[in-house]
Amino acid sequence: MYDAIVVGARISGASTALLLARHGHRVLLVDRARFPSPTSSSTNLIHPPGVQRLARWGVLDRLGDPTIPRISRYRLESGPVRLEARLPAVEDVDYALSPPRLALDEALVRCAADAGAEVREEASVQELLRDACGTVVGIAGTSRQSGRFQEKGTVVIGADGKNSKVARLAGARQYRAEPVLSKSLWTYWEGLEQPSLVRTYRKNRRHPFTWPTHDGLSIVGVAWPTPDFPSPGSGEAADRAVIAALADVDPELADEVRAGRRAGRWLTGSVPNFLRTPNGPGWALVGDASATRDPITASGITHAVLGAELLADAVHRGLSGGRGMDLELAAYARARDALVRDHYDYTRDYARILEHTREERALIGAMSRSPWHARHMIGLFAAVVPPDVFYCRRSFRELFDYLDEEGGMPRSIRMLRWLLHSVPGRPEVTARLADRLLAARLGLMGELLLRSPAA
Repeated sequence: MYDAIVVGARISGASTALLLARHGHRVLLVDRARFPSPTSSSTNLIHPPGVQRLARWGVLDRLGDPTIPRISRYRLESGPVRLEARLPAVEDVDYALSPPRLALDEALVRCAADAGAEVREEASVQELLRDACGTVVGIAGTSRQSGRFQEKGTVVIGADGKNSKVARLAGARQYRAEPVLSKSLWTYWEGLEQPSLVRTYRKNRRHPFTWPTHDGLSIVGVAWPTPDFPSPGSGEAADRAVIAALADVDPELADEVRAGRRAGRWLTGSVPNFLRTPNGPGWALVGDASATRDPITASGITHAVLGAELLADAVHRGLSGGRGMDLELAAYARARDALVRDHYDYTRDYARILEHTREERALIGAMSRSPWHARHMIGLFAAVVPPDVFYCRRSFRELFDYLDEEGGMPRSIRMLRWLLHSVPGRPEVTARLADRLLAARLGLMGELLLRSPAA
């Protein structure tokens, strides 16, 4: 009898197993793969909150020999406007990393095993076992080593990705779902300079991106809104499509890419967007099994690590007495929502890759001139700053102090600033009108602004 059975041994599953084993619980970690095992589903960027946890847990020390540069700055360019800032720190970590995914998965699995988790590779789960009340009490499946097996556990955790079999067998409901919003091509490239910088661009409904990764390589790619995806296949046609998009936004970078060499095959990033009910009697979901969102904000690994920490803490409390497992898993569900819900909406908005309007560019330009706004906008993308901290009335009212008078402000922005600062008599009434007019231009994030305090 195990305290916890974790199905899926990638980022979220291995992290959950590692933490529970370190709490002294008996843990079974099951995966149908044999590690090291490749996966093409991640662009490998880990934002500071994820780096901080992986470093604290000793996982980064297990990566072996790859050279992994620290990334300290993120940049967004939209037409003539550039926003760049240093990453906010999470405790002592103010940098991102892009390690090889093969090595990262292997390091996590081996750290979980070292902590005392039993790792069962090449084992596929086909059923959830239930008691007479319908509570999940274990799993059944087949193992390459031993054939058919059954195992009992106090809680079964599904960490088996966006197509989670545990979620399907448990009857977990999807909600706030949307289809694939963007599709991307990305690969590894040799011969590029490696500034400590994530570069992203927005122009002509395309989202080029690049950053340094391991062993002197760089990740280079472009995302398109799903209807605009060129589907060039692989090889030279994809080279041309990506380089053309880079040349449109950064000709010097495009020349660098032409002078370098592609170091791997082209990969396609394309996932649906949904949240799932993350718990029920005897079971819980974590990572992409719990919440899947477009990869355009590169938040998957980071949220997988943070979600694993939340779930492991809840299961540990449930196994240690106190309120009991059902109440602790319900508390985990609320914490999971608080962690991902607003950033999920932000990502869905971002993934539409809409052309920035003149008004939006004026606001991005204002952010670039305000040290607080620049760093917090970068921190928002990097899952350091909660969206409701940035998208609030105070933040945007203060942002209007940094508008460019000489650069030709759009008339609507002038009007909003006038409502905020220049109307005599009842300034708070006109400021609230400005808030509503501004929120209408902010998509899903406008709802956060209107929910924030008026003062």
